[in-house]
Amino acid sequence: MDNLGRISVDEFRNAEKTPLVVVLDNIRSQHNIGSVFRTSDAFRIERICLCGISATPPSREIQKTALGSTESVAWKYFGSTVSAIEELKKEGYIIVSVEQVEGSINLSDFKTNKELKYALVFGNEVNGVLQKIIDVSDYCIEIPQFGTKHSFNISVTAGIVLYDLFHKLSGN
Repeated sequence: MDNLGRISVDEFRNAEKTPLVVVLDNIRSQHNIGSVFRTSDAFRIERICLCGISATPPSREIQKTALGSTESVAWKYFGSTVSAIEELKKEGYIIVSVEQVEGSINLSDFKTNKELKYALVFGNEVNGVLQKIIDVSDYCIEIPQFGTKHSFNISVTAGIVLYDLFHKLSGN
């Protein structure tokens, strides 16, 4: 770790974070959840909101892909995604659902403001983001796709979106 210049878990907890919160809306696969933890660690995301049926640490299945990042990335469980969104709105977060809907913005065209904080909602592997969450979102963004399939795996989607917004907000 020293040779790679990586910070410790304690240093991570005290480090400045990217003003992003990840909201996992009823994610079925614990491997997907673990992967999102690991990606969130890589980009110093503030925290993850695990909602509804989404499993929580400690979990051996989450740990298989999280590789210890459940110790560095803060998280909180909510019985419903609506509850998480209500709390985040009170805290001043801009709610951005990642979903293919009418009027969604292409990820590359989505403009961020470094003065604002964003909560990114990623939906269930089969049903996507709940409609009632889309209805209260400030924005919906989507990743353009050009093949025969119309969606990515949730962990791939999170990686693409978090990298893009990290880059836009940090300039790195």
